[in-house]
Amino acid sequence: MQVTRLRVYPVKSFAGRDVASAVVRPWGLEGDRRWGVVEPDGTPVTARERNALLGLTAEPLSDGGLLLVGAGDAEPLRVDPPVDATPIPVGHSRQREAMPAGDEADAWLSERMRMPLRLVWQPDPLQRPVNPAHGGLPGEGLSLADAGPLLLASEASLAQLNAWTPDDVPPLDVVRFRPNVVVDGDEPFAEDAWRRVRIGGVRFRFGEVCDRCVMTTIDPDTLARGKEPIRTLARHRKWDGATWFGVRLIPELDGDAGARIAVGDEVAID
Repeated sequence: MQVTRLRVYPVKSFAGRDVASAVVRPWGLEGDRRWGVVEPDGTPVTARERNALLGLTAEPLSDGGLLLVGAGDAEPLRVDPPVDATPIPVGHSRQREAMPAGDEADAWLSERMRMPLRLVWQPDPLQRPVNPAHGGLPGEGLSLADAGPLLLASEASLAQLNAWTPDDVPPLDVVRFRPNVVVDGDEPFAEDAWRRVRIGGVRFRFGEVCDRCVMTTIDPDTLARGKEPIRTLARHRKWDGATWFGVRLIPELDGDAGARIAVGDEVAID
């Protein structure tokens, strides 16, 4: 079994991007969801409520900056992590405060989304603990991802889901599930039972099976909403009042230095 895709989401709820390799940090992949979108009062805004966020992209720059890229002919905007800004309250769970990116970034984002919004930066992911209810242990930190540092999805599981889906529904792309790591897999949904995984030279602990929300029903290309995959998952993968696909993983690293994983790395179950 091996890694077939790696994806990062520099801004929470923006479109993701494929990468050939990525550094694993204790809180997730480097460059993954350290930026977020909030209303002026700090209330988080995601693509669950504002589908159009998925039409925006962001490219991490080698010097630590971020390039915001809009749809169509929108002029890209460079943004640097704020260092001297005054933190503002935000409503991300267990986050409390974040650093505002500044007026120029806010104006760019607000114009694209046609509503007043702010772009914020998470300065220290170790200050946001992984909830014990989602498999976290004391001292483990988290980016602005919903519940776990990394999300792994299996091509074998996706193939089974597409086989279950009605014939008049085009095959679903794994991008809908916003994974960080995609593996070719073996048996469909075998990942539900994994307890420790080694990807290349990095070990991960199983956090939980991932419950899926309405965001998976948004077509990442057209931004139109439909009924899949929730409708089909509800027939085959529903328990505890939710539908389930993919697993959340928690890195087991020595210190904060990080370690690199890459497409093509071997995946082993320890």
